[in-house]
Amino acid sequence: MNRPLPLDKMTVSEKLLAIELLWDDLCRSPDDVPSPEWHKAILAEREKKVVDGDASFSDLNEAKKRIRKATQ
Repeated sequence: MNRPLPLDKMTVSEKLLAIELLWDDLCRSPDDVPSPEWHKAILAEREKKVVDGDASFSDLNEAKKRIRKATQ
């Protein structure tokens, strides 16, 4: 299939909707979506921190504020 989307004619809302539709479709068959080895390693490292009690968690709204502040 080679039908490019008219991205230059789409609104931001339409683009976000397209992303959501693609993501929903990919989530229907997660085993078909390859995961890179580096991602598996990071997840294993994070899981180990949780098991060892070394992980810390943030409230989602506080995390968003920190990210916004760090990227300004």
